[in-house]
Amino acid sequence: MAASGLAVGAVAGLAGGVALGANSNPPKFTPTALRRFAGKTVLITGATSGIGAAAAQLFAAEGGRVAFCGRREDRGRAVEREIRAAGGEATYIRADVLIEEDVRNFVDSAVKTYGGLDVAFNNAGITVQKKLHEYSTADFDRVLNTNLRGTFLAMKYEVPHMLRNGGTIVVTSSSNALATDAGRGAYTASKRGLVGLVQAAALDYASSGIRVNALVPGTTDTELVRRAGGFENIPDDVYQVMMKQWASSNVPGLGRLATAAEIAAFALTLASPEHPYLTGAQLVIDGGKTAHA
Repeated sequence: MAASGLAVGAVAGLAGGVALGANSNPPKFTPTALRRFAGKTVLITGATSGIGAAAAQLFAAEGGRVAFCGRREDRGRAVEREIRAAGGEATYIRADVLIEEDVRNFVDSAVKTYGGLDVAFNNAGITVQKKLHEYSTADFDRVLNTNLRGTFLAMKYEVPHMLRNGGTIVVTSSSNALATDAGRGAYTASKRGLVGLVQAAALDYASSGIRVNALVPGTTDTELVRRAGGFENIPDDVYQVMMKQWASSNVPGLGRLATAAEIAAFALTLASPEHPYLTGAQLVIDGGKTAHA
């Protein structure tokens, strides 16, 4: 296989629910003018880039007081500055969801800064793509502990702040939870596990006015797969052409990748007060991927 073929094959192995490459003619995204989160405190994990960063910007644009975390402090501060420059309210707090004390401090600091907790978007996630027997125990544990255990920790410390007045929790799963492929054992196990976690938590806290739902995105244009596939050094224009071609034949239905803003906007929909009967659900936004599967 030629080098270009290897690149396409490697990226293809990361498709479906993991962020992926450049889009093929994505529509212009216009944020809503609604103020559904005015005066609300919103927590987001994994928000220094990609879907999480886009969600932080959109929640703030709708009046939310946004506290968000991630490991990369330079990126976190940049997102914070962008939101404030646009007139929104946001605070970056460095935290690694692998570390329980970091998660507890993040939630407690956010609540102390803004008062109470109304919405949590638990979005932090990683992937390691290998055949099952090729995973080291450390590889497998890192994926499961980031994606599944990290979300458990976030919810463990978020829920007590919501028990008095209710709230909404949205968790980022993946279309791999519904239809997956080779090389995604750890990622798929973690993302399918998140659906079960969401369903159980929804039943645990329904009587307390806390709604819990899973966001199930398909292939999304962020930097995660570019980094995971080792394509940081490929020129942007070459990468974008390659990904356009890949998406046209490998993303059923719409034939393109989602933008981070499109997925983030759906997270806001799930978190909004517009659907008070919605809990314990897994809501798919994948451009038709799992309809084909």
